[in-house]
Amino acid sequence: MKARALVAWNVRRIRVDRGIPQEQLAYDAGVDRSYMSGLDRQSANPTIDLLDRIAETLDVHLSELFVQPPKGATAPATLRKGRKPVRRHRRKR
Repeated sequence: MKARALVAWNVRRIRVDRGIPQEQLAYDAGVDRSYMSGLDRQSANPTIDLLDRIAETLDVHLSELFVQPPKGATAPATLRKGRKPVRRHRRKR
């Protein structure tokens, strides 16, 4: 697994295990919400200083962001979205 994917996997895993929404983690770590989303999608390339702030915010050692997942492990689930109301589909007439 590449480094970006590994960091994204572990940040999401820790964040979801603790019930921390992505937006809250971004705010607490002093990062823009869209950047944190990019980190989750592996499109952002975080600096070591940013990874250190994220680890500190999650209250884990920096090395926890580089832990290899077990073989065959499924990707961490996402938290339920709380910002958007549920859309109900209308019937077509």
